[in-house]
Amino acid sequence: MTLIQKSTESGNANDPANDNDQPVLLDAVSLTDEENIADLVRRTERTALWVVLGMGGWLMLVPAIYVVLTHGI
Repeated sequence: MTLIQKSTESGNANDPANDNDQPVLLDAVSLTDEENIADLVRRTERTALWVVLGMGGWLMLVPAIYVVLTHGI
């Protein structure tokens, strides 16, 4: 005996799997004004700068942790 499941949903086979009925626009996509785009780029650059500085700060602590663990200070 073989069970076959049939879908009751209608749709086109060429539609993407995550196709929703109501399109949702992201803020970054709906920006048309050059000032808004420039503001978005500045915020992204600041965030990236903080991420890089934070990673560098943690990497600077690695030798200190090594010294503490090896010498038992």
